[in-house]
Amino acid sequence: MSRICEITGKKAMTGNKVSHANNKTKRRFNVNLTIKKFFLPEEKKWIVLKVSTSGLRTISKKGITTAVKEAREKGFLKKK
Repeated sequence: MSRICEITGKKAMTGNKVSHANNKTKRRFNVNLTIKKFFLPEEKKWIVLKVSTSGLRTISKKGITTAVKEAREKGFLKKK
């Protein structure tokens, strides 16, 4: 399973690790993901999502129903 947020679509990005001697080597900046369980009242079922911390903020702002609906429209979350 890939490390992608199912609400916002965030994924790992690449950059450089820069040493004190200014040597540059490639590295990855991973997303801060957590696995959370949410209850959808309209569908009357629980869903398990891999969500970034900014995705959790989006859910608490908009509500789980709206956030899941928008994620399905954008293609980040598959309809099960």
